[in-house]
Amino acid sequence: MEHTGLAPWRLGATSYVVPGDLATNARYLGGLVDDMEVVLFDAPGGPSNLPSLAQIAELAAIARGEGLTYTIHLPSDLPAQLAGEPTHPLLLQAQRLISDMQALSPFAYVFHLDGKAVRDPSTPPVFLYRWQDGARRTLDLLSEWAGDPSLLALENVEGYDLGFYDDVIGPRARCIDVGHLWVDGHEATAYLQSRLTNARVIHLHGLAGRDHLSLAHAPAAQLDPVLSTLAAHRFNGVVTLEVFEADFPTSLKAYSSAMHRVLRTGD
Repeated sequence: MEHTGLAPWRLGATSYVVPGDLATNARYLGGLVDDMEVVLFDAPGGPSNLPSLAQIAELAAIARGEGLTYTIHLPSDLPAQLAGEPTHPLLLQAQRLISDMQALSPFAYVFHLDGKAVRDPSTPPVFLYRWQDGARRTLDLLSEWAGDPSLLALENVEGYDLGFYDDVIGPRARCIDVGHLWVDGHEATAYLQSRLTNARVIHLHGLAGRDHLSLAHAPAAQLDPVLSTLAAHRFNGVVTLEVFEADFPTSLKAYSSAMHRVLRTGD
């Protein structure tokens, strides 16, 4: 794979780049990238792709044959677990998935933490502090289930202040979604430089009216500084092209072109 010698990180793609199930995509990606983001969904009363134990065993066999790793994107925004309340059903689902997915030796569990109720800067401090306490409880539970807090990669999402999660993340890792930073109009390199020390996963995707589109939509002046920053810090986690279907080949081409520009500039 051409990219292997170009960067210290593992290049990843999502589990939806060709028609078919998770295993079909893993077989396809095994010769192209180093990691597959297993994008899970489970809509109430709607579609679900949560794999069976047999399907997970099949993914594990593919990984062994292809030298592939997996990052697992949990399906739901996880709530703050408040003291004295029964464990939330979405957290119990996360517990089951983490237990089942351990057969894949995941590189990371990527997840969102739901703070929409308190993300407005005008939120009274008492409510924010209560949410933060509950968020720490949620992260403690996830750490216990995963067995290693560094495997948990809390993802930044659009619409939140840049430092919203800083007071609760503790020893857990980060998933820095660069596309989400771009959606909110932020310059990504400063965020990366201040938070790469505990980042485990980076998500890249382009914008064109909405996000998660081909990286070809990202101009060189926007994309190249991000890759230069990762290279300068010798980031050794996973960089996932978080796009789907027909946007993957053009994203891979745009990424490769950007890497050649970055390396040429660094010579």
